[in-house]
Amino acid sequence: MPRSGEQTRQRILDAAYKQFRRKGFTRVSMDDIAAASAVTKRTLYHHFTSKDALLGAVLDAQQGLAVAAFRTFGDRMAGSPEQMITAMFEQLAVWSDQPRWLGSGFTRLVVELADLPGHPARVAARRHKALLERWLAELLAQAGIADATDAAREIWLLSEGAISSMLVHNDRRYAAAAGRAALTLLRARGVSASGRRAASRSPTA
Repeated sequence: MPRSGEQTRQRILDAAYKQFRRKGFTRVSMDDIAAASAVTKRTLYHHFTSKDALLGAVLDAQQGLAVAAFRTFGDRMAGSPEQMITAMFEQLAVWSDQPRWLGSGFTRLVVELADLPGHPARVAARRHKALLERWLAELLAQAGIADATDAAREIWLLSEGAISSMLVHNDRRYAAAAGRAALTLLRARGVSASGRRAASRSPTA
């Protein structure tokens, strides 16, 4: 694709992401996206054959940015497993403390498409969420947590639940509550502050 074509396509993706994230999938028309990206509808359909295809491409493009951001954050998740998880949910609270915060764009858009399991956006979102969950599992495994895959899934559920609850209630304290629950999960797995399983003790020890 010529450079001008690449720039136009990227401009459409950027404009569409802002429109979809702000208003949702169903409330945004191709006319809205054409106007926001300053292109004709003919040009828009030249690059994307439908709104469904455009949304899938938008989420594919955003995945790279989101994964890069998560990896940067992961680089700062040092220390013991408890310190790592505390930092994770503290950052979740910071992220949510933005004007007009809208939560996870992937989750919000996919909820609108719950009755369309094969939709390109749902495929992209499923791939994105699975990738982040695996990355969290890798971080936990590096910290010495046994059964890191299961632990990552449990902690990820708490994170997703906190995001949804903060959107519903407009209350950032759900991030702290989810963080406390995540620490309880770690301790229930017998994980000490060092990340090692605590040695079992007999009642008479």
